[in-house]
Amino acid sequence: MKRSIYRLNSSTQNSHTVKTIRKSLCILNNQSVAGAEIMKIILIFLFIAPLALSARAEKDFSALDSAASPETKSRFAMLDDVRILANGLLQLGHGLKDFVHKTKGQMNDIFQKLYIFDKSFYELSLQTNEIKEEEELLRQTTARLQINNEEIKNLSQEMNLKIEDLIQNKIQLQEKVWGLEDKVTKLAITQPTVQETNEISSLKAFVERQDNHIKQLLKIVEDQHAQLDKQHNQIMELEDKLNHIELQELAENSFTGEHTEPEATPFYVRNSTAVTYKYEGAAPDCTALYHSGIQTSGTYTIKPNGSEAFDVYCETKFGTSWTVIQNRVDGSLDFNQTWDAYVKGFGDLNEEFWLGLNKTYSITQQGDYILRIELQDWKDNKRYVEYAFDLGGPETDYTLQLSRISGSIPNALPEQTELRFSTADHDMAVINNFNCPENYLGGWWHSECEETNLNGKYVAPRSKGRLDRSKGLYWKPKKGRYYLLKSTKIMIHPTDLKSFD
Repeated sequence: MKRSIYRLNSSTQNSHTVKTIRKSLCILNNQSVAGAEIMKIILIFLFIAPLALSARAEKDFSALDSAASPETKSRFAMLDDVRILANGLLQLGHGLKDFVHKTKGQMNDIFQKLYIFDKSFYELSLQTNEIKEEEELLRQTTARLQINNEEIKNLSQEMNLKIEDLIQNKIQLQEKVWGLEDKVTKLAITQPTVQETNEISSLKAFVERQDNHIKQLLKIVEDQHAQLDKQHNQIMELEDKLNHIELQELAENSFTGEHTEPEATPFYVRNSTAVTYKYEGAAPDCTALYHSGIQTSGTYTIKPNGSEAFDVYCETKFGTSWTVIQNRVDGSLDFNQTWDAYVKGFGDLNEEFWLGLNKTYSITQQGDYILRIELQDWKDNKRYVEYAFDLGGPETDYTLQLSRISGSIPNALPEQTELRFSTADHDMAVINNFNCPENYLGGWWHSECEETNLNGKYVAPRSKGRLDRSKGLYWKPKKGRYYLLKSTKIMIHPTDLKSFD
């Protein structure tokens, strides 16, 4: 009876131990328990397993005294339990190992992200320091400009005071001269007395002193003007330095810092407005159309000699009319066109357009023409440049030769050089020789990279941040800075109307 009870208790304890191991293995296999819970299960298991084994060992030891056959059976039962326990511990170890590897991988990912964050933060700190240095330099330059402005203001006040003194002295001198003239008139009538002669001498000496004083004041005024000019030049130099610092910003990419000249043209228009020309059919160009009586800007039909009739935009200014061959105002038209498009022309004559190489060539074959380029920056400052030019025909790829006549901006186009017109699909050898980037592949008379390209990609400046100077519509002299442009216009005008007679 006691042996049966022992075996029943032993079997019950073994079954309870096995269930505990299997439950732990099931939890590990499902991998749904967090790391902290797994550790708790391990500790509970390690605490319960020795207690169960020790209890069984004591009961088995007491059973050894009873008989040999039950001892053998109990020993086999213990070996089975140990195997189950060892297998459970092994699986538990593998599960714990996988959990450690997984946790290690997650920590490595976290460390990698922290490294990337630290690197980005460091780069951002460097950029912030550069911006702070530029702001400090700009602040110092602004302070110097303010000081110079104060000095100029003080000098102007001093000059105004001295000029007022000169005016007062002049009034006093005129009054004395008038008095002297009266006395001289009286002397001419009557013989002067000794007292009057002395008075005349003193007045003469006073006039001489006043004259010397006026000369000294005039010299001081001249010196003040020279000093003002010097101060003005210094301010201009500071503004140039400031523009150099902000080379990639809108303020630098404009005509700021130069004196704005009133728009005028050095081209001499002959006094032929009184003469009215009459043509059979359409006029040969806009200038002839103007002298035939049509004197308002707009779209008209012309027919150059030896060519078919076509429409052009005529712009009236300076007492004559110009034929517009290119107009860009807002970037609404893509100028990255094919060779055929540039030969025939594209766009809307009342908005943005390119008249066409073939049409321009047919106009210029009638005589000598002037090429006028008008530019406007993003601060609405306007400049112009005029060239005498020669345009070749299709057999020369419309080769252009320029000779500058006048202008209000430094020259940016090569002179006395044959410039062949090229596009992305025609005569690419001209461009590829210079390894020019895509921005320079618009249809134009290319000569080298980073040159002026008035048919390039239209880019509006951002309100904040920097602007890549190699992108956009700009005017770039050989020596000088970039002028970022808002609008361009290219026009032609004959030099002599007699060529149409």
